[in-house]
Amino acid sequence: MRDRDPLRIIGVAEYVDFPDWGVRGLSARVDTGARTSALHVDNVALLPGGRVRFDVRLRRDDPAARVTVETKVSRRTPVRSSTGQTDARIFVKAHVRLGGKEQQIEVGLVDRRHMQYRMLLGRSALERRFLVDVSRRYALGPAGGAKVASTRGKTR
Repeated sequence: MRDRDPLRIIGVAEYVDFPDWGVRGLSARVDTGARTSALHVDNVALLPGGRVRFDVRLRRDDPAARVTVETKVSRRTPVRSSTGQTDARIFVKAHVRLGGKEQQIEVGLVDRRHMQYRMLLGRSALERRFLVDVSRRYALGPAGGAKVASTRGKTR
């Protein structure tokens, strides 16, 4: 997106796609207080060559709804959670689609099983692209026409 492109209005929750991973319509909480984005994953395994494999859990109510992803680790660093606890976190780069706009962002792999949203979109993924209207949810409508997270039946 170029600097002169108009900013899109988004709500405090939006649907996000990960096209390279075959994930569509993942419900994400927009959090301008968080610098980085975070994605709920299970079964994280560090692999040789600086790679990682993990399962993206698509829905809270269906443990079988998941996509296995293998990708390169972009960095490992300590991150302080909203509770003040510091944990080492693995970050990966991923192409995301939000409101028809695609971009590469860095995503921390975390355990959000007790959280309502599978993903948290931080301000580094939003800056110079979006404005947040806190009175709205899903202002962009369903991503890719999906109301809940789905996959094309592939694992990556």
